[in-house]
Amino acid sequence: MKTIATVLSFLSLLLSISLGVTAQNTPTVPVIDGIANKTTITEKKPLSYAWVRESDIAWSRRVWRVIDTREKMNQPFYFPEVAHNNWKNLATVLLDALQEGKLTAYDASSPTDEFIVPLSYSDLMKRLQRKDSMHLQRSKPPYEYYDTLITKTFNAGDVKRFRIKEDWFFDKQRSVMEVRIIGICPVRDNIDDKGNIRGNDPLFWIYYPEARPILAKAEVFNLKNGAERRSYDDIFLKRLFASYVYKEENVFDRKITEYSQGIDAILESDRIKRELIDFEEELWQY
Repeated sequence: MKTIATVLSFLSLLLSISLGVTAQNTPTVPVIDGIANKTTITEKKPLSYAWVRESDIAWSRRVWRVIDTREKMNQPFYFPEVAHNNWKNLATVLLDALQEGKLTAYDASSPTDEFIVPLSYSDLMKRLQRKDSMHLQRSKPPYEYYDTLITKTFNAGDVKRFRIKEDWFFDKQRSVMEVRIIGICPVRDNIDDKGNIRGNDPLFWIYYPEARPILAKAEVFNLKNGAERRSYDDIFLKRLFASYVYKEENVFDRKITEYSQGIDAILESDRIKRELIDFEEELWQY
């Protein structure tokens, strides 16, 4: 009888301790990391484009740009390096959507930048892996040196540039000049075995209209006002980024660097941007 009473007392003690711990770990007030629940971005839908007929496009020009996230205005594309509170950098947003099957990645090795060859997420990750050769010494006698390959998984922080393909056009039905982004391509540095940067590697293309519902729900840091967070779709739609043109459609299908170098390439890029602005201004007579 004494044994049963002891066991019951011990069990009741354990039960009271567990209930106390549970009560201590349960918050009495719902935790909100801020002043109020932020639902403006998470429930947002992209603004629909105006319908445009092919016969209403009186003029068009396709250009390719580079967004360098190392520029101050473009830093919201690169940060945060660690995602939190629905706040992710653009590369992480795209990769997460690819992993969840909400987006389709297209092969970026084609020189025409077309959306032809779709890639699965597993195949894409295999392509993005890097293999570095290293010269190491064995830890046991005779301590000889040997070469080995080390596989490095892809890190979204390696993406410091984005290429965008866009169409500028004049809609004669509405009498407006507009620009529509067609695709986005993350780019990382091409690094050799010695750590030297020898160029850029385009990783994959994303069809922008497919990505708009996802980008509209992805929060971007506002450098001027923390209470008014924007989405990546807002940033692209309002053209709140700095970029330079590296190619325009031409009969030779050449990039600027294929026929101009150095300061001449910069001047050629500025000339293309100026032509787009001048074309719109010269449409009207005041």
